[in-house]
Amino acid sequence: MKRHRILMFIGALTVIAAACGGTVADDELPAAPEAPAAAGGDQLPAAPEAPAAAGDPQAGAVSPAQGTLPAGPSALEDINAAEFPVPLVNPDEIISGGPPPDGIPPIDDPVFLDVADNLGLLEENESVVALTIGDDARAYPVSIMIWHEIVNDTVGGVPVTVSYCPLCNSAVTYGREINGVETTFGTSGRLFASALVMYDRATESLWTHFDGRAVIGVLTGAELEVYGSPLMSWGDFRNTYPTGKVLDEAQTGFSRSYGSNPYVGYDNSATEPFLFRGVPDPRARSKERVVGVSHNGVDVAYSLQSISGTMPTATSVDHGDEELVILWNPGQSTALEGNDVNDGRDVGSVGVFMPQAGEQTLTIVGDDAGFVDEETGSRWSVAGVAIDGELAGTQLERIPHLDTFWFAWATYRPGSGLVGDVG
Repeated sequence: MKRHRILMFIGALTVIAAACGGTVADDELPAAPEAPAAAGGDQLPAAPEAPAAAGDPQAGAVSPAQGTLPAGPSALEDINAAEFPVPLVNPDEIISGGPPPDGIPPIDDPVFLDVADNLGLLEENESVVALTIGDDARAYPVSIMIWHEIVNDTVGGVPVTVSYCPLCNSAVTYGREINGVETTFGTSGRLFASALVMYDRATESLWTHFDGRAVIGVLTGAELEVYGSPLMSWGDFRNTYPTGKVLDEAQTGFSRSYGSNPYVGYDNSATEPFLFRGVPDPRARSKERVVGVSHNGVDVAYSLQSISGTMPTATSVDHGDEELVILWNPGQSTALEGNDVNDGRDVGSVGVFMPQAGEQTLTIVGDDAGFVDEETGSRWSVAGVAIDGELAGTQLERIPHLDTFWFAWATYRPGSGLVGDVG
């Protein structure tokens, strides 16, 4: 059953400013910030100089006892407070996206529906953030995440923050416990390298969404535990996790035009990122779609072009000293292209795994029906779950990855390898 949606016709930059940081009243949108020059890399403003190397980035910081957090000024109020440890990024590079903190309101009390009773809730090709911890599988529709960017939740008994950044096209989930203290996260209203900057509500330190590090504030240098939460089509999620749950858009506590896309045309590799102040890595276009993998100290971006096709594709890659398999399944639309989140072109769903079940190494291949391993003939989903055959019910070890744009990956993983056709 397709939802009835109200589509708003708004200038693209105005909508981006609203979605990325302003509180949106039902009948009013804030004015957009001034847009950067729309141009190639040679017309982007020069990146500010990085702070001088200071040896220990935690110089001046005092490690608190377990179960406590350090006290100090709020980085939201004073980003240059003298009491802070040396920042991990230049504070001048953290810029306003237009709105105040939590102007894009996180969802702090999420309500879920049973997938089994709501199979037609979303269009089959709609994008969801898929998170599984233990036996608890949850889908966070991008149609909701695009308007809130953060959901503070508890999944499988683990307090987590599920984050989605439309400007860098990435979803990352973090444990929201710091030094034994549970907290929640909000949107700061600021951007770093055209990506969401979060803040923790315990100390109001600033954290980069992309890698879960506190970069400015009393917690500078702290890192959050990462949980794999890939983007996946609703069809793949509901078929793989029929007993899972899906975030209910009717009970977010806010009124938004869920289902419409406030970033119409943004997923276009011929254009530059919004308010990006860095220097693009020239090996690929800034908004080239890549699958970013950081594993065992090795960073590699695999271009989406190189691991996708017209039918399910399994690509074996040598990642450092290990062999991984990247599964790609057609059927997921980009939420950042058309007027509606399910109107975009098919970019497919991706999973990255160790191709091993117990002691047995598997050779997984794609065919018209999905994925199959040559050793046992078992059928697999793009989520790495055996859905039929001798190994039915087996879960491959997931290697967390990011579906993202090249400029974001190259910014946070400088020196990363790049594999596959680009441009």
